[in-house]
Amino acid sequence: MSLVREGRVWKFGDNINTDLIQPREAFYLPETEQSRLVFSANRPGWVDEVRDGDLIVAGANFGMGSGRPIGQLLRRCGIGGVVADSINGLGLRYCIVTSLPAMECNGVSSLFEEGQSGRIDYSSGVVTNLTTGKSRQGRALPQLLIDTVLAGGVVEMLHREG
Repeated sequence: MSLVREGRVWKFGDNINTDLIQPREAFYLPETEQSRLVFSANRPGWVDEVRDGDLIVAGANFGMGSGRPIGQLLRRCGIGGVVADSINGLGLRYCIVTSLPAMECNGVSSLFEEGQSGRIDYSSGVVTNLTTGKSRQGRALPQLLIDTVLAGGVVEMLHREG
């Protein structure tokens, strides 16, 4: 099966760490309320502007830092997918296991301006700016990771497959 997401782009720069995505104060809140603080340090009010299906396009080293459930938090905000010039391995895993597709595409941050429309084909690795028509070839996700996302995450996959 293929995995394609389209939506409005939110653009972030290099070295977006897990502390920016989930600030320390969020740890003290109930799980369902933690997403209210996503990006509150560097993009106050961002969570109020995100719509279901929006996409994050980032620079190098997205999701670096400590292990935090960034995929789950971003999904709760409405984010439908992530693509970055490079993604920290731990950040990538935290996205995939919670059913948020994420992949690397070198140079993708130069392909978009914030607010443009994008299409990410995680199966083929092609990222397209639907506003300008330009595209780039990224690193497609392996089928096992696509299956994990489509299953609803690793826990759902384990429940279904035993």
